[in-house]
Amino acid sequence: MWLYFLSACAGGVAVLYVLYSWLIPAAVQYSGWWALLWHDVVVERTLDVLTGSTRPQRLLSAVQKNATRGDAQSVISAIDHFCRHKEWAMNVGDEKGPILDGVVSEANPGSALELGTYCGYSTVRIARLLPPGALLITLEFNPAYAAVARQVIAWAGLQDKVRLVEGPSGDLIPQMKELFGVQTFDFVFLDHWKDRYLPDAKLLEECGLLRKGSVLLADNVICPGTPEYLEYVRNSPRYESRYFRSHLEYTRAEDGLEKSVFLG
Repeated sequence: MWLYFLSACAGGVAVLYVLYSWLIPAAVQYSGWWALLWHDVVVERTLDVLTGSTRPQRLLSAVQKNATRGDAQSVISAIDHFCRHKEWAMNVGDEKGPILDGVVSEANPGSALELGTYCGYSTVRIARLLPPGALLITLEFNPAYAAVARQVIAWAGLQDKVRLVEGPSGDLIPQMKELFGVQTFDFVFLDHWKDRYLPDAKLLEECGLLRKGSVLLADNVICPGTPEYLEYVRNSPRYESRYFRSHLEYTRAEDGLEKSVFLG
């Protein structure tokens, strides 16, 4: 009787393990919303309870364990490996990352703004490509994310090129000239709350922080999606826009980046 009970328990655990580790992750690969629900709700909350830590803290531990201090590329690789093989996280990722790299390299910005730091992955990608003397200002609303991001940026050896500011983007954007003496931004990466893309783009315009030729690059414009922002930049005579089709980070669900050049 006990042997049967133990065998049934072991079989049940094995089934749950296969479902959790293989079948469900594979099933949600092609659906952005199911992937977000599974990874951002079920898995993250389960691991938070089981480990007594948070996803950003676990990501930071992976960087400290596997990346070489002062080597930005090794930090990027460590995070991508963690997100591919250990635990998904909403960075721009290893497929859209090269698109971001290409746009940054082409813009060659002396001043750059990132809206939404999260754990610092895209911050590192951008900052490592900046020319000498250039500055990246990155805004993060969540203090816990900002605390992890500062350590990730420092581990990559890029703290001198980055200024991380905590607070709401709507409050901070109007203070950019006063706080940092920035007149305009050559490059802006939008990767924060999706409902803030359009109001913050308009706020950048109103505050005179965009010049003719400034480049805005917006992530996750398909999943979770930013329809109002896309409608605006694709139809406004003030922008020339191009869509880069790709996939939601670390999945096969469609997503993409929208590059919009400000025409003045």
